[in-house]
Amino acid sequence: MTMARDFSGLARRNPDGTATMEFAVEGIACGGCIGRIEAGLKRLPGIADARVNFTNRRLTVAWTDGSCKPEGAIAALARMGYRAHPFLARDAEAEEVQRGRMLLRCLGVAGFAAMNIMLLSVSVWSGDFTDITPETRDLFHWLSALIALPAAAYAGRPFFGSAWRALRARAVNMDVPISLGITLALGLSLYETANHAAHAYFDSAVMLIFFLLCGRYLDHLMRARTRAVAGNLAALKAETACRFDGKGEIVEVPAAALRAGDRILLRPAERVPADGVIVGGASDIDESLVTGETTPRKVVSGAHVYAGSMNLGGTVTLRVTAAGENTLLDDIERLLDKAVKAKSKYVALADRAARFYAPVVHTTAALTFTGWLIAGASTHDSILAAVSVLIITCPCALALAIPAVQVVSAGTLFRNGIFLNSGEAIERLAEIDTVVFDKTGTLTLPEPRVVNVGSIDRNALAAAARLALSSRYPLASALARHATERKPYDGATEEPGQGVHVTIDGTEMRLGNGTFCSVVMPPALAADHPRASTIFFRHGDRHATFVINQSLRPGTMEVIDALRDMGLAIAILSGDRAEAVEPMAKALRVANWRAELNPADKVAFLDTLKTQGRRVLMVGDGINDVPSLAAAHVSMSPISAADLSQAQADAVFLGESLKPVVEAVTAARNAQRLMHQNLWLAAVYNAIAVPIAIAGLVTPLIAAVAMSGSSVAVTLNALRLRLPKRQTIFEHPAAIPSAASKPRLV
Repeated sequence: MTMARDFSGLARRNPDGTATMEFAVEGIACGGCIGRIEAGLKRLPGIADARVNFTNRRLTVAWTDGSCKPEGAIAALARMGYRAHPFLARDAEAEEVQRGRMLLRCLGVAGFAAMNIMLLSVSVWSGDFTDITPETRDLFHWLSALIALPAAAYAGRPFFGSAWRALRARAVNMDVPISLGITLALGLSLYETANHAAHAYFDSAVMLIFFLLCGRYLDHLMRARTRAVAGNLAALKAETACRFDGKGEIVEVPAAALRAGDRILLRPAERVPADGVIVGGASDIDESLVTGETTPRKVVSGAHVYAGSMNLGGTVTLRVTAAGENTLLDDIERLLDKAVKAKSKYVALADRAARFYAPVVHTTAALTFTGWLIAGASTHDSILAAVSVLIITCPCALALAIPAVQVVSAGTLFRNGIFLNSGEAIERLAEIDTVVFDKTGTLTLPEPRVVNVGSIDRNALAAAARLALSSRYPLASALARHATERKPYDGATEEPGQGVHVTIDGTEMRLGNGTFCSVVMPPALAADHPRASTIFFRHGDRHATFVINQSLRPGTMEVIDALRDMGLAIAILSGDRAEAVEPMAKALRVANWRAELNPADKVAFLDTLKTQGRRVLMVGDGINDVPSLAAAHVSMSPISAADLSQAQADAVFLGESLKPVVEAVTAARNAQRLMHQNLWLAAVYNAIAVPIAIAGLVTPLIAAVAMSGSSVAVTLNALRLRLPKRQTIFEHPAAIPSAASKPRLV
């Protein structure tokens, strides 16, 4: 007796009364599986929506009436030939690792077997022109069978299992003709060997498995890159909070227990546990991971703060306005989830080509077999012709056409400091017509810098920079980078929200705000930098004002011009103030810009472009950019971006310059051209080879050689991909940034 399992407790209950749940699904082999699963589940009563993420093989199901029955969805998937179970992040990660190891073991077994069988086959072929005896030839064929049969049974499991699940569900996928071709080739070879025939085709079958496993493993590696930098928004959430009870006393409670209206105490160096309003005290809040703005925001009574922000200054009292699953971080997570599901509907070029492959191959082989029987041929000869058709039309070239280009282009981009998280990113990049940049940390360098170093006394700079080593204030790190001696002063003390001080040679040294240091910013300096942040320094009669600001990444203007020359529209989106965004947009000659946007606003802007038929490349770095990175047609992030942004982006690039954005688009367009060429090579090969096989003019051995030749051809064509050196990617010499060029200050 089997006990039924109830998974409904794992479902997430939504405020609108619906329930959603995620499943890990095994057996999704191509883009055609997406439509089959989604359409099949939507026919079930009570299911409002079903969405498959092809990249991570994850299915999200929504129930309308709240009566969540996950076991019904699992049973329906089983009837369709897919094995599913509730998604658990840790289990899913372990399964992907296990699958990768299994594919690699299968690839190794197939490769080792193919090499040894080929040695025996070469001996037979050469012996046909010399003096090999029938007994020796039979021995070599039996030895080949002894190697091929167990090797094929082990290495062919990814195809056999997928084909069997499809057939049980009365469906057909690409693995069905593959499995049929392998099985018939092995069976026919065994029959020929037992009857002392001159030819056997064990080498063809095992080589077929090896080439297909190459494509399957390369595809797995590309998809694994998407999950390689797994980030989690939960890392930004505070675990506990200090809540005032009814008596006005502080009680430490889990952050999940907070409710709207609660009053909590937020101390320096603590992360904000919930969205709220300041009702007492004042401080500086670092919201860089949430809003993207690196300059700390001064907050006083009445100011709104968001969960995940860091309190840098004084102690404040906060009244909770949103907690639990209603905070800005949770809104970002929901936006991300929605965007990822929408993006997963993209059907890759190889999948679009493969949708028509299986029925065509089956029909061609069946008609060949039937036609030869009608023509009076024996069953043996008819099967031989049908097997030749199956082998010669094997999708090795099709299976390698796209992954081969993806791997070569990924390697080329890697050598230029660009790392792909998704093989499909190449295709998406080649299709873009618009590039949207985040401002803070993307167009600008991620860390602020002291912009008036040249006008500061060298001794004052050294002393202030050394004192800055003792400060937790984010802007102090910009000054600390100029310290010639990396050892902090002994006895330095920081006053939260004010600055840091220490006594040197009987005289107090201070670094912090103007009031704390009794220093006023010179009017001329204030006029030159109206929106800059400042840190003041005083040591006795000696004082200085350090202007700290963000600067454009090197060569940004040249990169924007190069993208325009490629026919791409440019836009800037930012959560920063309009007065900080507008001057930069004007300097870069970008008319389409938006300021003071939250994550939902950015996604809405991208959706508007999408409805206009635009295909957008989003370049961003912050947690607040994660939903828009997912919503865009394709996305890139600098290596300095937050971990979650890097994990969500389709590509990550090294260095301070934005030149890799141009390089990636250039390489993608070249790669797409080679992908189309490879698909045409595969099509032309089939157009020539299939009629010859149908006519019975080739044996399975010649078919295997022709199949291997087509695979080699598409691989060699993929190797033609070369990315020009960085100095030559720009179309005109004026766009090449000089080595002496300095970043513009904003």
